[in-house]
Amino acid sequence: MPMLHLEPDYLLHYHLIAGPAARPCLVFLHEGLGSVGQWRDFPQRLCAATGCPGLVYDRLGHGRSSPLQHPRTIHFMHEYALCELPRLLAALLPERPYLLVGHSDGGSIALIHGAARPPELLGIITEAAHVVVDDLTLAGITAAEQAFAAGRLNGLTRYHGNKTESMFTAWSRAWLDPAFRFWSIEYLLPAIQAPLLVLQGRDDQYGTPAQVERIVAGAGGAATPVLLEGCGHSPHLELPELTLDHMAAFVTRIAG
Repeated sequence: MPMLHLEPDYLLHYHLIAGPAARPCLVFLHEGLGSVGQWRDFPQRLCAATGCPGLVYDRLGHGRSSPLQHPRTIHFMHEYALCELPRLLAALLPERPYLLVGHSDGGSIALIHGAARPPELLGIITEAAHVVVDDLTLAGITAAEQAFAAGRLNGLTRYHGNKTESMFTAWSRAWLDPAFRFWSIEYLLPAIQAPLLVLQGRDDQYGTPAQVERIVAGAGGAATPVLLEGCGHSPHLELPELTLDHMAAFVTRIAG
């Protein structure tokens, strides 16, 4: 089980997908309740379809990585995007070109990271990313909180072990904090110069199509919107073939 030791009590579990050294690496950023395992085989399939190597990892507090070290604040996605992710890349992919593939919170983290304009970043794929908090988001998280309390999300334990409750609580409390209602990263979008592929399911229970519209309208570089009909919050699991086709075409175009 590969672990990156950033600090004595800050260990990140990661998995590398083999591929040609000359190709850019696809770096996968999981959702707010996600982990390496919850991507299933999608990272391997996208890497195979594009001829690129890949990196999948558990953020702090998730999966097999170390537990959270302090309560989350409304800045938690900025911390992951601007502190944890750069340290991971510097250690595992030094000066290596890469593309980000971010799902939900991972998509928002990808956008925040992209606004810092790292020179090695070639492109960003977001899947169900948020740039503002809308009423549907809060309703979806409230429903998830009720489901968790009723024991209907016990399957998360398979991936997060004894961190499951602390991970879920940190996620739900951050999003449902009244102060977080005003959270927005729209101000960062004009700084993003890397090309974007902005994917979302039309029936996403955590976000309206306005999220896609805001990202595309605000992006500083080229941004391609894709709304998938008959799809909810996880296109790579609900419509894997179609999602794979869209992502592979974007990566192939960017990576040459």
